[in-house]
Amino acid sequence: MSLKARINEDMKAALRARQAERLKAIRLLLAAIKQREVDERIELADADVLAVIDKMLKQRRESIAQFEQGGRTDLAAAERGEIEILQTYMPQPLPESEIAALVAAAIRDANAAGPRDMGAVMTLLRPRLAGRADMAKVSAIVKAKLSN
Repeated sequence: MSLKARINEDMKAALRARQAERLKAIRLLLAAIKQREVDERIELADADVLAVIDKMLKQRRESIAQFEQGGRTDLAAAERGEIEILQTYMPQPLPESEIAALVAAAIRDANAAGPRDMGAVMTLLRPRLAGRADMAKVSAIVKAKLSN
């Protein structure tokens, strides 16, 4: 079953179980998927759906920071709930040790010598780590290794 079909099935299950918060988050996800399909006039594959989910997770994290800065803990809690629901569709995150090993391999493969080669290293890492690691953290790891 494709990821998109699984999301649709989960929406139906949430409807039947009358889980309002879960249903709201899943509908937002399906709307984002549909919007991208309409914009690009394509049927999204699982990798593309993961990219949409990852983008939504990033938006939620940024919103939480803004809401907490503004003193709106109620809205921040709602965003955290949506993150929990969206996370169920993401693959298991990689442990730090595996990420470090992949970063080291990418640096070797790209023959990177310094911070100016960071773009080449990130280009190699992005497809390997898409949806399985926070790319901001990966970028920080790469920057630290290349600065040494």
